[in-house]
Amino acid sequence: MSSPLDVEKLQEYKIPHATDDYDPRDAIIYALGVGAGLDPAINEVDFLYERQLQVLPTMALVLGTPGFWPMDPSCGLDWINILHGEQRLTLFQPLDPAGTLLGETIVTNIADKGLGKSALVRAVKTLKTLSGALVAESTETWVVRGAGGFGGERELPGDVLPPVPDRSPDIVATLPTSVTQAATYRLSGDRNPLHIDGATARRAGLDRPILHGLSTLGVVARALIHACCSGDAARLSSIDARFTAPVYPGETITTEIWNMSGTLHFRSSVSERKLVVIDHGVATMDAFAKI
Repeated sequence: MSSPLDVEKLQEYKIPHATDDYDPRDAIIYALGVGAGLDPAINEVDFLYERQLQVLPTMALVLGTPGFWPMDPSCGLDWINILHGEQRLTLFQPLDPAGTLLGETIVTNIADKGLGKSALVRAVKTLKTLSGALVAESTETWVVRGAGGFGGERELPGDVLPPVPDRSPDIVATLPTSVTQAATYRLSGDRNPLHIDGATARRAGLDRPILHGLSTLGVVARALIHACCSGDAARLSSIDARFTAPVYPGETITTEIWNMSGTLHFRSSVSERKLVVIDHGVATMDAFAKI
């Protein structure tokens, strides 16, 4: 049984800042890691060819990140029991095909669901250019199983993600994943062995390695781009979602989309198991945040 989260240890931990010098090769590797090019019916050459390269906006989630830092024992987190609960990404401008970006990540909020239950940890990353211009801000919420009981607020502050509309979706988009997708996605920086090593997956209570939640979100972002942005990745300006179940590499992801005057609500399922894996999704087009 896990022990309560050592809040003081986590709050004192200094998450390493990260500087990423990235180029078209990195953007292409990232695109492959979120399934670009797998569906022969969809032309995604502009995500995979440097001549007229489009950078997927969700690449901002892996840039400026010091890897899977919860594996550092000095942070006080029991990393094997971490589940990715929610992810939010706001862009202030489209990503360039190459550049240098600085990432700073801090833990902003912690909640206690009770003894023997989960702790919730929220971390925010800002992504800036060398001149200090803000490019993106991402917020992730982790569910740390069995780490409750340390005392404190039971809920995280802030607005909750909205449910999808109670009607039939306007668009349904289906995209495949590959059996090697998690192995490819790891090349963009998240080396959590849960996604590659069977023994680690079994320690976490899974029968085999799962796809990274952020790779799943990248697949869904591609669905939104093709279904609602005419294939123009630079038009997707924010994306928020709640992860409800893991995806196994090789499964097919079906995304239901409700277009509400430029605000996109979405929910995604794996076709093979008819299981919702992302819910309460909301994204915007052509609405880049103002500083």
